Amino acid sequence: MRLPLSSQAGGGHPVDEVPPPPRLAVLSMQHVFIMYAGAVAVPFIVGSALKLDLGTIAMLVNADLLVAGIATIIQAVGIRKVFGVRLPVVAGATFTVVSPMITIAARHGLPTVYGAMLASGVFGLLIAKPFAKMIRYFPPLVSGTVITVIGLSLIGPGAGMIAGHDTAAKEYGQVSHVALGLGTVALIVIFSRVLRGFLGQIAPLLAIAAGSLIAIPMHLFHLNGVASTGWFGITAPFHFGAPRFDAAAVLSMCVVMLVTYTESTADMLAVAEMTGKELTDADIARGLATDGLSAVLGGCMNSFPDTAYAENVGLVQMTGVRSRWVVAGAGVILLLMGLVPKVGAFVAAVPEQVVGGAALVMFAMVTAVGIQTLKKVEFRDNHNLLIVAVSLGVGMLPAVATDRFGNEVFFEHFPEWTQTIFGSPITLTVLLAFTLNLVFNHLGAANRREQTTALPAAPREDSEVQTAKA
Repeated sequence: MRLPLSSQAGGGHPVDEVPPPPRLAVLSMQHVFIMYAGAVAVPFIVGSALKLDLGTIAMLVNADLLVAGIATIIQAVGIRKVFGVRLPVVAGATFTVVSPMITIAARHGLPTVYGAMLASGVFGLLIAKPFAKMIRYFPPLVSGTVITVIGLSLIGPGAGMIAGHDTAAKEYGQVSHVALGLGTVALIVIFSRVLRGFLGQIAPLLAIAAGSLIAIPMHLFHLNGVASTGWFGITAPFHFGAPRFDAAAVLSMCVVMLVTYTESTADMLAVAEMTGKELTDADIARGLATDGLSAVLGGCMNSFPDTAYAENVGLVQMTGVRSRWVVAGAGVILLLMGLVPKVGAFVAAVPEQVVGGAALVMFAMVTAVGIQTLKKVEFRDNHNLLIVAVSLGVGMLPAVATDRFGNEVFFEHFPEWTQTIFGSPITLTVLLAFTLNLVFNHLGAANRREQTTALPAAPREDSEVQTAKA
């Protein structure tokens, strides 16, 4: 049962409805708990790889949360006709940036990293509108395949959060850790089945809270860091020095921006699909421009480029809460966490196994949305099934061929610039599905005639079944 929301802002669509403040606050916090582990993982990975001290890594985390909060608010609320898709889209640091940042920093230093990030953000702002025009080439055949891979490719990281990130470590896959993660999954199922109304909508948050309580006697929930963390703090812009610009570094980060746009487009299409909100080229362009803006802000504020987070897409589908104002509330919380480190430290204390169990369900929900989208595709008397099969099979290679730490190794002997593209299952799947759909369904009059003759002679009762066409 889904409770009606009380008031509206900007129209009668569920996306524009505003829950009462207490409910809005709880639903917003649920979004923060779901995405927090992924958001802080990027600065932790980059900081550890560059051997930065703990204080500097903490500064990167705060800067990351600050920029993510700003980007999330803009995505949900919008700024005129320039920024914000105005959908329940949560923005967070993209993992695509990790490898290029580490490589550039090791060779040229962090000022060059942030100079390249600034340049890529400007590049992103310039190409947002032309890139959005390509939405017509993302029919259900392409978008459904990509959305499916988004969820599937994240199952591995979800498993790592539960069992451990080093498969060769002695403590990997401890029974107690796995039991805690899967127990969180079970609690989500139980709460969703038993509870009704608002309590049913916050089943993932209740499961995280219960899992955290269970983790206390297991000595996995530590609050020591909360007491030692300050109440207020914000880093000065260009903490590592004035930005420097290197041509190769800028090119690498521009490729990252293209990959980020690809991922965000797929996620925005997924959210539009599950909320029933029609998405136009202009909507997509505003959403992508916000990603570009996040890179500009990240370059100034020592942070990272943002993308739409798939786990929060899954949360929208699971809870049925489609209000963009709930996500705007999550953005405000992230913003406050960036300004008040003690709040972020408390959320960070939640055991990774508990967050991993909840994230696992959210990732799988994204896959379910992709499968639901593929239901709209006509698979008879055409090559659409082959397109899906090749795109899924090849696209998932980077996700399943990994080293002991979960890093992609399938393309490790390819040129460095190609690894940025082929190392992402999402980007690889987009390229394959997009290209194969053009080849089989758009190029040549014969193909178009074949597609037309494949349509049923009489209209079907199920209006969702249609030929996959742009």
